[in-house]
Amino acid sequence: MKPRLQTSLSQQLVMTPQLRQAIQLLQMSAAELEAEIAAAVESNPLLDWTDEAAPSEIVLPTEPRAGENGNGTEAESAAAAAEPDEPWTIGEEAWQERIGPSSDRDEDHDDAADRVAEPETLGDHLLWQLHLTHLSLRDRRIGAILIDSLDDDGYLREPIDAIADSLRPEIHASNDEILAVLRQIQRFDPPGVGARNLGECLALQLALLADETPGKALALRIADGPIERLPKVGIDGLAHEMGCEVAETALAVQLLRSLDPRPGAQIGGLSSDTYVTPDCVVWRQHGVWRAALAYNAAPKVSIHRGYERMIGAASQADAGYLRGRLQEARWLLRSIEARGETLLKVMRCLIRQQSAFLEFGEQALRPLTLREVAGEVGLHESTVSRAIARKYVRTPRGTVPLRAFFASGIDTEGGGGASSTAIQAMIRELIQAENPRKPLSDASLAQTLKTAGVPVARRTVAKYREAMNIPSSHERVRIG
Repeated sequence: MKPRLQTSLSQQLVMTPQLRQAIQLLQMSAAELEAEIAAAVESNPLLDWTDEAAPSEIVLPTEPRAGENGNGTEAESAAAAAEPDEPWTIGEEAWQERIGPSSDRDEDHDDAADRVAEPETLGDHLLWQLHLTHLSLRDRRIGAILIDSLDDDGYLREPIDAIADSLRPEIHASNDEILAVLRQIQRFDPPGVGARNLGECLALQLALLADETPGKALALRIADGPIERLPKVGIDGLAHEMGCEVAETALAVQLLRSLDPRPGAQIGGLSSDTYVTPDCVVWRQHGVWRAALAYNAAPKVSIHRGYERMIGAASQADAGYLRGRLQEARWLLRSIEARGETLLKVMRCLIRQQSAFLEFGEQALRPLTLREVAGEVGLHESTVSRAIARKYVRTPRGTVPLRAFFASGIDTEGGGGASSTAIQAMIRELIQAENPRKPLSDASLAQTLKTAGVPVARRTVAKYREAMNIPSSHERVRIG
């Protein structure tokens, strides 16, 4: 065998730096893109903010998530957009009309106002009170473990034995010692926190009322005993069981109804707004849904012409450095432009496919997959997935994530399809309209949906109900 040279042709995918940068920018959210571009401007002298988008003048709208004060109007959307025949961005003036001129605001004040304080959680609230007590360091450590074991409603679902096991080997505490610390936590605010069941939670709140409160004594007896059977037996059955008058029992039940069965929900939870920055804006114009990039979707940066002109007159070393930076700047600008074009292309496809969702809400959401959108826009499924990742769109129905436009579904008896999101919305509506004393079982919900032309199995209803964090029918039986 003699050594010889041989030529051959082959194809392979090479992840160039330009392609890698384009992929990274595509899957970034609006806030991450802004931070990435700001870092690039700081490190690359060939990049510079344009006059209309200097850092001190950028006005970025922040919109709450859907369902959290994020309702827009068609007039606002149309005023902030123009005809989207080509990729473009909404002008800064339209956003400033809503926020106010940036020149009239103090820069230091803006920085303080833009910072969103971390919302106080139930654990933070209880730990703050724990550190104000005169308990020993050992008891405080036990109390911290107990507080960490509370659920969002303020209940201690973990057994005391499990709490004792979690303390070892640092602390060997008996059940009585843990219960003593738990009783201290049960005195904290909000009243009823640290309870192990509904009856104990109501009893802790009743203990804070004056002894002369009408119905308190009987309410304590009910809380300590048959409180769970009240929805089933009613006031008459409870009066017979307790050996009391119906009127007296009704007064005690009314007192119990005035208490809070979920004291932990008062702290933190859904009371704090979560803000996001929309990447796109959708509005309706002359009966047609339009889409455009939001102003902040492509922060205005350009090549610094002064440094670009210096390349020819600079020394060989300096010119080489500037040429490299110039190439990096051009790559970044092209990647930003490609990101906007891809995002706009996908968004227009989504509003064509889900116009009924924008018109009527979740119940009109049709089944849609990444493959369908990728086939229509001529992109790969992974590209579409990156394009919608952590992206939000401002619609007349509020600011919603792009992933909300996608849903799996099932075939209906009418020959069409119903998405899983639409079925969940129907289940939620049925549960909200049910009789609280006779809630609908999963089988009843499945039968109702089947009657409406949506054949789903009972286990499918149970899966969707659990995904929406809705308790089962026997857990939804509640007072009144």
